[in-house]
Amino acid sequence: MPSRRPDSTVRRSGSKRTAALAVGALLGALSVTALPATATAAAKLDNPYVGAKAYVNPDWSARAAAEPGGSAVSDQPTFVWLDRMAAIQGTTGARGLRAHLDAAKAQGANLVQLVIYDLPGRDCAALASNGELGPDDLATYQSGYIDPIAAILADPAYASLRIVNLIEPDSLPNLVTNAGGTAGSTTQCATMKANGNYEKGVGYALHTLGALPNTYNYIDAGHHGWLGWDSNLNPSAQEFKKAATTNGATVNDVTGFIVNTANYSPTKEPYVKITDTVNGQTVRQSKWIDWNQYDDESSYAQGLRTALVAQGFDSGIGMLIDTSRNGWGGSARPTGPGPTTSVDAYVDGGRIDRRIHAGNWCNQSGAGLGERPATAPDTGIDAYVWAKPPGESDGASQAVDNDEGKGFDRMCDPTYTGNGRNGNNLTGALPNSPLAGHWFSAQFRQLLANANPPLSGSGGGGGSDTQAPTVPGGLTVGSTTSSSVSLSWSASTDNTAVTGYDIYRDGTKVGSATGTSYTDSGLTASTTYSYTVRAKDAAGNVSASSTAVSATTKASSGGGGSTGLKAQYKNNDSSTGDNQVRPGLKLVNGGSAAVDLSKVTVRYWFTGESSSAGYQTFCDWAQLGCSTVKTSVGAVSPSRTGADHYLEVGFNSGSLAAGADSGDLQLRMAKSDWSNFDESNDYSRGTNSSYADAVKVTVYVSGTLVWGTEP
Repeated sequence: MPSRRPDSTVRRSGSKRTAALAVGALLGALSVTALPATATAAAKLDNPYVGAKAYVNPDWSARAAAEPGGSAVSDQPTFVWLDRMAAIQGTTGARGLRAHLDAAKAQGANLVQLVIYDLPGRDCAALASNGELGPDDLATYQSGYIDPIAAILADPAYASLRIVNLIEPDSLPNLVTNAGGTAGSTTQCATMKANGNYEKGVGYALHTLGALPNTYNYIDAGHHGWLGWDSNLNPSAQEFKKAATTNGATVNDVTGFIVNTANYSPTKEPYVKITDTVNGQTVRQSKWIDWNQYDDESSYAQGLRTALVAQGFDSGIGMLIDTSRNGWGGSARPTGPGPTTSVDAYVDGGRIDRRIHAGNWCNQSGAGLGERPATAPDTGIDAYVWAKPPGESDGASQAVDNDEGKGFDRMCDPTYTGNGRNGNNLTGALPNSPLAGHWFSAQFRQLLANANPPLSGSGGGGGSDTQAPTVPGGLTVGSTTSSSVSLSWSASTDNTAVTGYDIYRDGTKVGSATGTSYTDSGLTASTTYSYTVRAKDAAGNVSASSTAVSATTKASSGGGGSTGLKAQYKNNDSSTGDNQVRPGLKLVNGGSAAVDLSKVTVRYWFTGESSSAGYQTFCDWAQLGCSTVKTSVGAVSPSRTGADHYLEVGFNSGSLAAGADSGDLQLRMAKSDWSNFDESNDYSRGTNSSYADAVKVTVYVSGTLVWGTEP
C-alpha cells in the first residue's frame, strides 16, 4: 500500500485545549505540574486562529504578485519555512525570523506561522529535502536550531504575536511506515527509528517552544494516503504520543496536528464516499483507495483525532489542513460520480484527486489551489492553512549541485516509473522543476489556472455549473462590543444552490458562514473595520463582493466591558421541534485580570410557546463540575422578539483566570409537562455545531451587561 506522503519541501514557503488548566484556576482543585509554566499555559487560546490576522510573508507575496494573475492570491497568509540554521538569521533573498516578526507587527498582524524543519537525518525516505544535520546531530539541533528560535520568540517585543509552529514535517510518519518491513522502507529511516532522534528532537522542540506563553505547536501527521489504513492509523497515534512525552515534552505542549502538509490530497471528495458500494462491492477495494479507511483529508483528520484522544491527547484537540495545492479544478475536474460498471470505474471517474497514484508527491501535474485559508471551517478543524506556499518547488526534476543539502529524488523526475511507495507508477511530476523550496513559475501558474474554488466569479471549476451566485445585498452592522462586530445580510440566489458565504475584513477573509449572519471577534477596541461578503455555490463559483460597510468597535469600557468576558455557543440538538432545548455554552475571559465567577450570569434567550408553562433545567456535563453550575429559567415581560423566557446560568464559586475559559457546559431544559418547543424563532439559538462567539447570548457581572445584545 502507498505510504509516502509528499515531500514537505523546504524553505519559506480542539488544539491542546486549556480547559483542564482553566478548571484548576477556577476550582483550585487541579494540580498541574507537568507544564513548564502553568500560569502562562492556562492563558493560551483554545484556537489561536480565532480572531487572528495572519501574517502575509512579503517575500512570497512579491513572487506571487509578479506572476500573471498572481495578485489574486498574493495577499494570502503562508507559513515561513525555517529549513536550516542559516534561515533563522536570513539568507540571500529570504529574511530571517526576527525580520519576519518585525514585518508582521508592521502589517498589524497578530499571528505568524512557522515550519520547524531541521531534524537530524531529516526526510529519511526522500532525497529532495534531505537536511543539513546528520542522523546523530541531535545536540546541534537542540542548541544550534531550536534554542536560537526560542530565544527570538521569547523577546518581549513579540509578546503580542501568536506563533503557530508546524513541528517537523515527515519525521514521525516515516517511523511508522518506512522504517522496516514495507516496500517503502529505507535504511535511513531504520537508523532514525533505532537511534530515537526523531522522537527526541520533536519532544525537545515541543517542550522548548511550548513553554513560551504565545506559542501553539501543531505536529505534522502525514495525510490519508500515507497513514489512513487501519494498520497505520493507531500506530501513528501511538508514535505521536511517544514523541509528545519524550525529552521533557508532555501532551500539554501540543496544540494540535496538521494533515496534508505540502501534499495534494483533497480536503473533501464530493463524489466518492468511503461508504459507497457499486454492485454490492465496497469502493474500498478499488485500486485507487486500496482498502484505505479514508479518501480525503477532512475524514482522515476526524478519524485521527479520535485515535489521538484514545492515546491521551485532549478531547478538544484541533486540526489544521493544508489546502494550498489540493483544489484540483480545471477542465479535468469531475462533475459527478463515475460510472457504476465497476468499483474502479466509479472511483476513477468521480475522484477529484487526479494524481496517477496517491503516493505521488512531487510537483504534481494538474493540481490547483485549494480552499483559501479560513478559521474554524468545520467541527474539530482549527483552520485551513497554506502551509506549503504555492509556487515553491517540491524538488528538482534532475540532479542540481547545491549547498543546501538537497539531493535528487527520482519522484521529481516525470520519466521515472516509480517504486513501492507509489505502486511502481509514473510520478506525475512537472518537468523542469528547480530545487526544493525555490520558485517554480510553471507550477504557480498551473495552480492559479486550476484553482478550486476558482479565483473569480466566472466559474472555472470544470463542471457544467459556471454561474456565480448573486451578490449578497443589504450588508449591515448589528451590535458591536469592544472586541466584536455582528453582521447580517440578505440571502443570495443561485441557479443551483448557495452553499455559504465568505466574510472579509479589510480585504482579508476572516471566516465563513452557512447562514446570513456572522460575528467577527477578537478585534481591537475603538477601531474601525471595513467588511464585505461573497456568496459561493457547490461548484466553487463565487460572487463578486458585496457593498462594503464600516464598523467601529466600542471603547474597552463599553459593550464587552472592562472584564473582557464573552459567551460562546454551540447547538447540541439540531431538532427545532422536540421537547428539550440543549444549548452548549462556554464563558471566555479575554481580559487581563481574573473574574469572580460568583458575580457572573449568562442568559440564553428563547420562546416557551406557553406563558403558563413551568420549566425544569439540567446540567448534563460541565468541565467545571455541575455542582459549580446553577441554572434557572426566568420570564420576560413583556415578551420580546424571539424571547419570552431565558435560561440563566450562574456559578456557585470560582475564579476565571485571564485568558482562560470555563470549558464545555452541556445544558438542557424541558417544560414541566414535557410538551414540545418551537425553537425555530428562539433569539439565542444558532445552527453551529462547534463553539463560536455568540452575541445573542448575554453575559452580566453583578447584574451589568458586559457582553452581547439582549433581544
